Amino acid sequence: MEYALVLIKPDGIIKNLIGPIFTKFSQTNLKIFACRMVATNFELARKHYQHIKDQPFYQQVIDYLLGKYHGQNKVLVIIYGGSNAVRKCRVVAGATNPEEADPNSIRGAFGRITQQGVYENIIHVSSDAKEAKREIKLWFFPDQIEERIFPVKTVKSQNGFKAVWK
Repeated sequence: MEYALVLIKPDGIIKNLIGPIFTKFSQTNLKIFACRMVATNFELARKHYQHIKDQPFYQQVIDYLLGKYHGQNKVLVIIYGGSNAVRKCRVVAGATNPEEADPNSIRGAFGRITQQGVYENIIHVSSDAKEAKREIKLWFFPDQIEERIFPVKTVKSQNGFKAVWK
């Protein structure tokens, strides 16, 4: 079993593309393990994009995920699982640059590059299985996922006990 994290970014939500995006992903025959709406914040965005922190477009990507270009900071976070989940999700997503993406992909059909050069590419998909695991643990607590997809441990909390990632 392989897992992939998909984020429907603020522009995808503002443009009411959740339904069409789910329709495209349904063609992969992957299972949804979790789905939730999350209000992003700087710390979460920074951790999510830590791998590109030295790139010149880093701040633009952070601002985009924080919704600064679209007036709202919510993203829909989804875990897909199944055989070759990352590859299947990345094919459905299309190339990062919407102008280079297959017209039948999400980015090819719904994405654009603004006059300011911002890639409004609608969604994020994990780059590989290792990155998917890191991202899933960043966006979800174990109890927010339908099944135990990664090892957890139980720790004492103020309200009793809770599951946390190992």
